[in-house]
Amino acid sequence: MVGTMALLLPFLRSGRPAKTAARGAGAVGAAGTSGAFGASGLGTSGAFGAPGDFGASGAFGVPDVVDGDVLLDAPDARLGPVLVAAARGEHAPAAALLAATADHAEWEHRDRYVRRLAAFARCRPEWFRTWSATAPDDPGALLVGAQLAVDRAWDSPARAELLRQVSPLITAAAGGDHLDPVPWRLALDHARGARAGHRYFEELWEAAVRRAPHHYGCHVAALRYLAASWHGAHRECLDFAERAAQDAPADALVQALPVRAVFAYLTDGCGPEVPRARLDAAADRAVALSARLPVADPWPAQIRNLLAYVLLRLARRAEALEQLRLTGPYATSFPWERVSEDPLGHFLRVREALRGASGEPGERPLRGHGGPVRSPGH
Repeated sequence: MVGTMALLLPFLRSGRPAKTAARGAGAVGAAGTSGAFGASGLGTSGAFGAPGDFGASGAFGVPDVVDGDVLLDAPDARLGPVLVAAARGEHAPAAALLAATADHAEWEHRDRYVRRLAAFARCRPEWFRTWSATAPDDPGALLVGAQLAVDRAWDSPARAELLRQVSPLITAAAGGDHLDPVPWRLALDHARGARAGHRYFEELWEAAVRRAPHHYGCHVAALRYLAASWHGAHRECLDFAERAAQDAPADALVQALPVRAVFAYLTDGCGPEVPRARLDAAADRAVALSARLPVADPWPAQIRNLLAYVLLRLARRAEALEQLRLTGPYATSFPWERVSEDPLGHFLRVREALRGASGEPGERPLRGHGGPVRSPGH
């Protein structure tokens, strides 16, 4: 944790000119107070995209199925029944699931479930309204509500104004469980979208890592903030990601942070070249992590989908195919939605091509780091 913060904080404090300068930050209060999340302004997404790119699932949170073979953004065995219950208007299973994650400090699972429940609530809001009205002080309901509000604001042309209105919701969620890093991940996303100043972001970051030094979601949020603040600073972003991975346990999801930074580099086209050896080292680290995670399981599916994309761009085709084998039937919208309007179809075409069934895969091998990428939605 100390090493990671030592790298991030000087970078935030440095005098390096930002190509997208942070302007219009609103009143910034001390972290943890009612004004703690009161920044304003408009942010950019870039290759890292909006806060919800962990796989929001289909229209009602139920996975899409093709040929009985591949599931897109499938929920795991704990979340699936909760979504089914929510479709019936029942909120108690969702409350119980989030309470269990807090009781057992399952912060990575809690983060993922909050995102998925908020995505479901956007499509089917009635059950969440009932939950909020029935248990307005439930930490899980407060957290899902704050995530839902940020998601809605992110997609709006009035993002700045809406994010200002969201700040009290994030503050309330942070007060629900003082050990929970997930509200602070949400606050970090909020700060990026609001283009908050670096000192304010630093306060949020310190509060987040005090609660969970190796929380993947918080690290991704910090990586995105750096990328948005200094577009093209891929070497610095990779420095941060590598240090975070070095400080983390071998089975922590943060081991995949460098490959996330490599993905942004490969899909950007801006900034100086990064040595090929660093790109391969990031991929190797993620391959080692993948080998420690369950096979054919929804939990590590997004990391393996992302890793397969990066390996393919690095022309490591056999290893990319191996990652698709390990992920089993679980495709995820991210990263394929960044390069195609049809992420599931793109995944299937890549898999088919890698299996040798037809043609070349949809992504060319690495020849320079630029490449076409869709403007990220949410």
